This record gives sequence, structure tokens and C-alpha cells, in this order.
Amino acid sequence: MSGEDFGKFFLRLVVGGLMLFHGISKLRHGIAPIPQMVLSHGLPHPVAYLVYVGEVVAPLLIVVGFWARPAALAIVVNMIFAVWLSHTHDLWHVGKGGGYALELQAFYLFGGLAVMLLGAGRLSLSKGVGKLN
Repeated sequence: MSGEDFGKFFLRLVVGGLMLFHGISKLRHGIAPIPQMVLSHGLPHPVAYLVYVGEVVAPLLIVVGFWARPAALAIVVNMIFAVWLSHTHDLWHVGKGGGYALELQAFYLFGGLAVMLLGAGRLSLSKGVGKLN
């Protein structure tokens, strides 16, 4: 195995694993504010439930390395919607600690983009075989 394989493995674990914590929280406590945000932006109510795809299903697929590219795309889209629905007011701000106000959202968006571009790699359930992995 190469350093590239280990790099892809750790990237998948970090991006997918950390995003999964957000999904588990939503499974345990619900998605209460999200449907209202979706409706206030002119989208149909059921769109709110796609958060479970972006924060539960996609992270699980990324962690195990199966259909990693489309799963990573789901996280990227999830983060674009999260910023649009809830964080646009912070796009050009610095947070209280001195870092970019949306650094966590940027991490997930660009980390997901990196997984989407790089694929799962050989240290995965798919062994990196196929266009979706």
C-alpha cells in the first residue's frame, strides 16, 4: 500500500466520520429547525429530510469506501444547502476565535469535494474499483 492509499483512507475517515456525528445527532434529536428554513426559502417541506442522506447515509458510505464519489457529492450538496439556508450571513466574517466563521462548513464542503475527486482508494470496501469509487 502506498502513502496515497493511506491518505485517501484517512481523508474518508475524517470527513465521513465527523459528518456522521451530525447525522447521529439529527437521528436522536430530529431536524426541528430545518423544515422551516427549507419552506422559508421556497422549497417543498420533504427536501428537509434529505439532510439524512447527506449526514447519515453518505458519511457511512464514505467511511466504508463504497460509492464514495456520489456519497461525497451528497455531502458537498448538503453543505451548499446548509450554507444557503442558515449561514449566508457569515460568508465574509471572521469567527470569535479569529478563524473563518464558516470553517467547519468549508471543511466538510471541500473535504467532500476532495473525496469526490480522489475516490475511495484501495483501503476501502470497493478496493477503489469502479467509477463510483
